[in-house]
Amino acid sequence: MMRSRGNLTKAAVVTILAGVAFGAGEIRKEFRYSVGPKATVSVTNQYGPVSVRPIAGNQVIVTAVLNSDKVEVDQNQTGNRVNMFSRLLPGADGETGKVEYDLQVPSDANVMLHSNTGPLSAEGLTGEIAMEGTTAAVEVRNVDDAHVHIKTLDGPVTLTNVQKGHVEITSVSGDVNLNQVNGMLVEVNSNSGKIHYDGNFGDNGQYRLMSNTGDIEAFAPDTASIDVSARSIHGQVENDFRLEPEQTTPFLMRAESAFSGTLGKAASSVKLHSFSGKIHLKKRSTKSK
Repeated sequence: MMRSRGNLTKAAVVTILAGVAFGAGEIRKEFRYSVGPKATVSVTNQYGPVSVRPIAGNQVIVTAVLNSDKVEVDQNQTGNRVNMFSRLLPGADGETGKVEYDLQVPSDANVMLHSNTGPLSAEGLTGEIAMEGTTAAVEVRNVDDAHVHIKTLDGPVTLTNVQKGHVEITSVSGDVNLNQVNGMLVEVNSNSGKIHYDGNFGDNGQYRLMSNTGDIEAFAPDTASIDVSARSIHGQVENDFRLEPEQTTPFLMRAESAFSGTLGKAASSVKLHSFSGKIHLKKRSTKSK
């Protein structure tokens, strides 16, 4: 009971620095929270963008711009967790209920973001990043040694410069673009969206790019070190590399529908699988990067 009371007190001292109307019916609010290491920050926003960037120190600073008085921001802090929630009032719609969130958090913070329309973006973090949206575009860039979990219905997903990552992406129909994404696990599952990878398949990782009907296109340098298998049951596969053949394969090889082999020391495992989409493993000149 003593700990619970302490948490409630800590949440109650959060200060709203500004809550004044500006522009055409817009309202700006700012919240500040003191947190410890590896804090968790959660934002649920029905309509509107959420962006997160790092800040030095032990504070979480949230700026919320409300499109009208038809929506309110509910917030609380319990221990080392900060929660923000956009609450729609009677008569609110996608325009009047829109809230734009800008978050500054310690780089080791864990963030959980949800927005139906988004966009959602995060950069410069090392903690766990979880994002979920419907039509929201999702972008993660310049993160290191982070777990990245993304779920979207048909919003596009773009990851750029994610190093030593643990990446899991699930999309129904949104395209997924991975640029310089490396880690122990990089997994993408898409139903009809296209998957594009441009990197080096590094960090001795496991890379699984899988789509039902969407095409898969992967660029890698000729210095890549991979054990690769590619298969499309009803689609065409192409390969620009001269791979060393494997003695055994996990599936029946058919011309133009599957290939497998190794390149270099085969440090990373790469699987490119689709039911009816096209698959192309392309060689990228090292001089172009």
